[in-house]
Amino acid sequence: MTAEGHLIFAIASAIFAKRAELTPILASADWWHIVPAALLTCLLPDIDHPKSFLGQRLRWLSYPIARIFGHRGFTHSLLAVGAGVALLQMKLPSDWLLPADVFQGMVLGYLSHIAADMLTPAGVPLLWPCRWRFGLPLLRSQKGNQLERALCLALVGYAIWFPPGMPPFGASGWTTQAIGNIQNGFTELIGRQKPR
Repeated sequence: MTAEGHLIFAIASAIFAKRAELTPILASADWWHIVPAALLTCLLPDIDHPKSFLGQRLRWLSYPIARIFGHRGFTHSLLAVGAGVALLQMKLPSDWLLPADVFQGMVLGYLSHIAADMLTPAGVPLLWPCRWRFGLPLLRSQKGNQLERALCLALVGYAIWFPPGMPPFGASGWTTQAIGNIQNGFTELIGRQKPR
């Protein structure tokens, strides 16, 4: 995915996380904290690629990381995702360096990059150091890729449209309701079949 695509995808992720109340801190976060924070870190996983937008600006850091881990290595793995999720759950002291919503916005930006890269044919090595790639290849990255831009902007639109306060997880969340609907459909389908 291009740098532009990652930036737009990070905006969509920040809007969705706040409106879906992904964490209590994000639910009450200031928009002017989480969106810029997500934009600040959404290109960070590509520090492992010296020709990336960030890698070209921080070559002194990018080259050693690329040599040790390779592109889409550790920085795109489940280890990085697990660390990000753990950081989202972390309780920060009130006198900490950054406001809690800025910190969570930064973590969200990083995680949005990994999720966006899963939409490309190259996928991501979630089980790093194993090189198996995981993804849902919807996008083929090219210069001026209109499909990537359209998908990311559609995700921003969906995030804005998403009903605020609708919890994504838990007993009354939309994910649980969707799974329940699928289970009910299977139960109904099995109930209609007559034994032979």
